[in-house]
Amino acid sequence: MSEFAAYNFKGQKALVRVDFNVPLNDKFEITDDTRMRAAIPTIKKILADGGIVILMSHFGRPKDGPEEKYSLKHLVRHLYDLLMAEKFSKENIPVLFANDCIGEQAYLTASMMRPGEVLLLENLRFHKEEEKGDEKFAEKLSKLGDVWVNDAFGTAHRAHASTAVIAKFFPADKKMFGLLMESEVASAEKVLHKAEKPFVAIIGGAKVSDKILIIENLLERATDIIIGGGMAYTFMKAKGGQIGNSLCEEERLDTALEILKKAEEKKVCIHLPSDSIIADKFATDAETSVAPSNHIPDGWMGLDIGANACDQFSNVIKNSKTILWNGPMGVFEMPKFQHGTKTIAIAIAEATQDGAFSLVGGGDSVAAVNQFGFTDKVSYVSTGGGAMLEYFEGKILPGIAAVNS
Repeated sequence: MSEFAAYNFKGQKALVRVDFNVPLNDKFEITDDTRMRAAIPTIKKILADGGIVILMSHFGRPKDGPEEKYSLKHLVRHLYDLLMAEKFSKENIPVLFANDCIGEQAYLTASMMRPGEVLLLENLRFHKEEEKGDEKFAEKLSKLGDVWVNDAFGTAHRAHASTAVIAKFFPADKKMFGLLMESEVASAEKVLHKAEKPFVAIIGGAKVSDKILIIENLLERATDIIIGGGMAYTFMKAKGGQIGNSLCEEERLDTALEILKKAEEKKVCIHLPSDSIIADKFATDAETSVAPSNHIPDGWMGLDIGANACDQFSNVIKNSKTILWNGPMGVFEMPKFQHGTKTIAIAIAEATQDGAFSLVGGGDSVAAVNQFGFTDKVSYVSTGGGAMLEYFEGKILPGIAAVNS
């Protein structure tokens, strides 16, 4: 049993760091509540124990103090609806809101709360001290709770006041991961340190420079690395191919060659797309054609992997026991260039059904599995884009270290 599951929150004020940084439209309506829904099991457990929940989160990037569009008050009603939809309580669950995360109103409201109630504090980033990791600000936050629960994996790579520094104001038995954080760390650890072979890492996206560290770390662990998306063309050009107007980081050509050399030395098979869907411009109405990925005509650019690459990559994925997916195969937001990314999602779902463990992480990959309806057909979908990336780069995340220290 996990530390969080074993802990009895009865009569305790649980100060929970969540990641409620959800997108809103111009009417302040939530367009994707994935991060909020991910926090509900942790909140539910504390309330079911007879505890009090005090939630703190950042929201957007306010520049100078409070801004209407970045107020967490816009989330209160939806949070209430999510909690009531769980039906774990026959009674109404009060969801209160404090117009600051510290200060008189926040402290007074917290002091008057009763078991079974939830308080959402105002945006932490309305105070510059949050991102600076200010110790005095962290101490002020800590006074709101008896126990600190970090359930915000998406911010675990930031040494901010509420995600890391605050831990020093709670004894070891009063600071812990929430259920979401526990599952994120366990899933990442399973892939990074307990992966069953064959282990394929699918790395996509635009730039090699964004993924160098993760690729180098995976060279020590994976049996196969599939490279797609815009970054594949840097590798193609490094190998002497013609890539037309495809995306290329000229300053990373040597890096690409070094990665290919290291992979060969470590007997890790790097898979590059044999063919590409090419376009005469970066637009939804572009003319398209198919070409070998290393022989794209001038004036054309690769925007998706081709049919042969889809078959090539799918076969590797279906023969794997562990799968990590970070980054799309093409510009999947445009219908003409989404087939490759969708094919990868289907292959991962089929491999998972056959017993493989699959972890999908990174904003675009998560958006893709959501868009194509495969969220429930993979083993785990990570909520932490940058945090997961840094975790797989081998870095120590402050939000994790703060609980474990």
